[in-house]
Amino acid sequence: MGTLLVLLGPTGAGKTELSLQLGETFGAPVVSADSRQCYKDLPVGTAAPTPEQQARIRHYMVGTLALDDGYSASRFETETLALLDGLFATHPVVLMVGGSMMYIDAICRGLDDIPSVTPAIRSELRTQYEREGMAPLLNELEAADPVHYRKVDRRNHRRVIHALEICRMTGRPYSSFCTRSVRQRPFQIIRIGLARPREDLYERINRRVDRMMSDGLASEARRVYPFRHLNALNTVGYKELFRHFDGEWPLDTAVEKIKRNTRVYARKQMTWFRRDRDIDWFHPDDTAAILMHIRKAMSDGK
Repeated sequence: MGTLLVLLGPTGAGKTELSLQLGETFGAPVVSADSRQCYKDLPVGTAAPTPEQQARIRHYMVGTLALDDGYSASRFETETLALLDGLFATHPVVLMVGGSMMYIDAICRGLDDIPSVTPAIRSELRTQYEREGMAPLLNELEAADPVHYRKVDRRNHRRVIHALEICRMTGRPYSSFCTRSVRQRPFQIIRIGLARPREDLYERINRRVDRMMSDGLASEARRVYPFRHLNALNTVGYKELFRHFDGEWPLDTAVEKIKRNTRVYARKQMTWFRRDRDIDWFHPDDTAAILMHIRKAMSDGK
């Protein structure tokens, strides 16, 4: 039985460098669980592993997709499980590294069996949203699925629309498909969470945004600006710079917004991850304790 080491945590926590150390220690390749690093045109803004880092450790699911290639946690689950099946044939340990909460859950727990939506229903709801806004959609969702209505982020039109797509297509509440049953995997899973004191994390995030700007984030965003309507670019770093390009914000305001929105996202990540009691948390610098924990967990799991 192979072992999947899942290294997770909020953006800016220090996952990349530690993943390289762990990869070299265990001879393990890295599978990225980042919903944006898979796009080849966004290396700066997604803090994708550099060519030098990828030369140290073999990486998968990094820079493999075009911007218009739609991707999802469901597709990630299917493709990653197939990839792991092959990797475990030659590697006893594989690392999965990232902070995309749904992607990590897809592998560690499995996704609910949500039906695929027909293009006609998807188009119908998108058109209604563009014409009428959120209010009528929220009213419909409250009537069709009051359970999910109470839980959904009502400011996130994509999540509201997706739930309504399922309700309209199946005639059933979206929440009726959300069983949260855990799938058994044919490999051991060890989850390692990286956490830092809040002020330390926020300072690292601020410095990282400054470094991204120095590394050419604005130029990268300018190159992909013509494709801003794509979901791949509904991403912190690009959204703010697009508003700068539109003349809405000066550059320094856009940069400050990137820092603030990245900090907000890091808080959301931690709120999500803290619900998972199977994650053991460490400071990223406590390498010795992390290695001791991994080796004990691998031994106990045999």
